[in-house]
Amino acid sequence: MSSFVGGSVELESAPALPMLPSIRSPELSIVVPTFNERPNVPLLVEKLRLALAGIEWEVIFVDDDSTDGTMGLVRRIASSDNRVRGIRRVGRRGLSGACVEGILSSSARFVAVMDGDLQHDEKCLPAMLHILREDKADVVVASRFGESGQHRQGLSQTRSLGSRFAIRIAQTFLRVTVSDPMSGFFMLRREIVDTVAPRLSQQGFKILLDLLASSCGSLRVEEVPFVFRARIHGESKLDLSVVMEYLGLVVAKASGDLVSLRFLSFGLVGTTGLAVHLAVLRVLLLRGLSFPVAQTVAMLTAMAFNYTLNNLFTYRDMRRRGWRFFTGLAMFAALCSFGVIAGVGVSAMFYESEPRWWLAGLAGAVIGAAWNYVTNSAITWRKR
Repeated sequence: MSSFVGGSVELESAPALPMLPSIRSPELSIVVPTFNERPNVPLLVEKLRLALAGIEWEVIFVDDDSTDGTMGLVRRIASSDNRVRGIRRVGRRGLSGACVEGILSSSARFVAVMDGDLQHDEKCLPAMLHILREDKADVVVASRFGESGQHRQGLSQTRSLGSRFAIRIAQTFLRVTVSDPMSGFFMLRREIVDTVAPRLSQQGFKILLDLLASSCGSLRVEEVPFVFRARIHGESKLDLSVVMEYLGLVVAKASGDLVSLRFLSFGLVGTTGLAVHLAVLRVLLLRGLSFPVAQTVAMLTAMAFNYTLNNLFTYRDMRRRGWRFFTGLAMFAALCSFGVIAGVGVSAMFYESEPRWWLAGLAGAVIGAAWNYVTNSAITWRKR
């Protein structure tokens, strides 16, 4: 409402808003990436309540659209405890990306990352926080490979050897001096992530290694040992794709991010597909097929092979499932048909001028691979 006073407009003062009670913001945010970890959520929240008594904290569950009701349970717990909140990610996958989103959503001064499988010891959090409060470090890493071989409780001998080998690779090629750069349990000042976030990979599972490598040795790091517990509920997420993503991350960081993780994965799949292509071509030629026919079949076989592997590994965060897998394959085949025609033509000319089957096959494969890359990046696995 308004009224005219002395030829001017006088606005009525707005009613005063009631004073809301101040709520202290958390000093510490714990980011927990999850995928099908429903049974562990209430157990972890209770463990945090006990371990962080006297500390202003919150826990942020970042869930990659679990199918077991993980996020529904997080919301029910959050309705009665404002220290618990969740972020549901739809159409995106990957622990590193989940951690970055969770950290950037926090307003706390300090942020910790830990797994949701109860293998990390939450009782280490107060000691890690104390180190950061005293400004003795920028990052505190909870190490599985500290004193007395304590890591062995939750790692099989094979996993232990694999972890140590991966650590040696990181220390050698990225010059990381931390004893456990593969740890998924660490704490740091949030503004560090604000600074390096544009350089972090959204793929992969080793966010700590990515942080350390992207910071170029500028961070002060302290380590605390902890007992790596055995998993109680759920299943390990470690598979071949995780190994490939780790190797891709090492190469990407060693090259100064000139080679992206996705491009490297695409190249590795293409190299494997090339071997399939040449093997099929050789077998068909030995069976008496003409070179154009054999080359066409070999290229189509390699194309289907590359599509399947890229869907599993290179584009796992945009993986086509169910009927979309087959529509994607059909789309991929249609878009690659020009590459097949050009590849067959070029390789046939090579073979006629100099009948070396492997050289002609390689020439055709290169043409097809170039078209495949453009198709994969721009159309087949485009972000929805």
